Amino acid sequence: MSARLTGDETALWKAAARTLDANWTGTSTAASPGLYPHQWSWDSAFISLGLARHRRDRAEAELLSLFRGQWANGMLPHIVFNTRLARRAFFPGPELWHSERHPDAPRGVHTSGLTQPPLQALVALRLHECATDGDSSRAFLARLYPLLTAQHRYLAQARDIGSDGLIAICHPWESGLDNSPAWDRPLGALRLPPTAYAPAQRPHTLPNGEDYDRYVRLVALMRHAGYRRTYLRDDHPFAVEDPLVNAIYLASTHALAEIATLIGADPAPHRDQAQRIHHAILDHLWDPETGCFRARDLRDDRLLPVVTVGAFGPLLDPELPSPIVRNLVDLLLSARFAGAAGYPVPTCDIQAPAFDRGGYWRGPTWVSTNWLVWYGALGHGLPVIADLIYGSTMRLVRQSGFREFFDPFDGTGRGSHDYAWSAALVLDLLSARRAPQAA
Repeated sequence: MSARLTGDETALWKAAARTLDANWTGTSTAASPGLYPHQWSWDSAFISLGLARHRRDRAEAELLSLFRGQWANGMLPHIVFNTRLARRAFFPGPELWHSERHPDAPRGVHTSGLTQPPLQALVALRLHECATDGDSSRAFLARLYPLLTAQHRYLAQARDIGSDGLIAICHPWESGLDNSPAWDRPLGALRLPPTAYAPAQRPHTLPNGEDYDRYVRLVALMRHAGYRRTYLRDDHPFAVEDPLVNAIYLASTHALAEIATLIGADPAPHRDQAQRIHHAILDHLWDPETGCFRARDLRDDRLLPVVTVGAFGPLLDPELPSPIVRNLVDLLLSARFAGAAGYPVPTCDIQAPAFDRGGYWRGPTWVSTNWLVWYGALGHGLPVIADLIYGSTMRLVRQSGFREFFDPFDGTGRGSHDYAWSAALVLDLLSARRAPQAA
């Protein structure tokens, strides 16, 4: 595909649709065939948003394909492996996780042992909102609803490590923002065995985004403990409450209540849970001194210092107090984020020492996080913010194609080419622009 996408919105639409068609495997969509050939949880959620505008049958198949990897305890794994590929087509592959040894894991399906932001209920509701056949859509929601409630039940029971209504990530990969500098402090405190994971190396200080020793060590600890919830609660060294993950959890809990109403189930438990999450985000993750949301390290009970794009995640909360919304808007437009970036929104505070314009989740702009901030801005009636992000995202893909991520200063595309969620979310943005009521 040409790097520069010229022409009107129709041409952009066709280019995005071609990318999704090319990445379709027959059962799901590869994030990027050459680099990410398997199925990732929140990649599939974002991809389904675009497929709903292009091939609704594939949007539903995408979600169902993901949930075939759901464990009996409700955990939705962050990777469902394509077993038709060579075992070493991607690292870490099934051999790291040993999911087949866990009694709750599905038989005949290889998965990871981690989860990711629970975006699926919000996506399912949005699929319904843009459906042309209401009866068929409600039937699909009825089929998905017990799987979604099991997912949320697992999170409430196994990941509310702080007993405060929030869910904790137990590995940076569970955040979706894999090597974000927000995780540097808790990762830096992780002690590594001297030989098995870091032979003949100097002692580590803080990870630099390439520190797979620590990532693999955390997986090994969880795997050795059988992914038990008691181990995660009491002993696992990495336990962080992240504002973006919990804002997505809240938005999907609200969506579950709406889905329950649509299919004739009881929405009250979901509404009660949403209220608990809402208050917990404000009570535990809002920092009044700096006027923003921060991740909390549960192991030493303190807010982590680096401000990232995750600070804007709580815009997904429809009940976020107006003064806090104004604080977030001011921060977003400041020189720390959009005010100094030609192509916002950078994933890390530009003024932070850890900011790296080319460092994966340590600074570059991603279409996925742009979409989340855009969606939250629409929900709070912030058209200036929504238009800013919409325009920036379209400029990025027109200039550099559907890349994995982008330089926030000059818009240069980085990472993988023909990245599926970049293409999919462009379709959703274009559709919402054409039909504002769908947003």
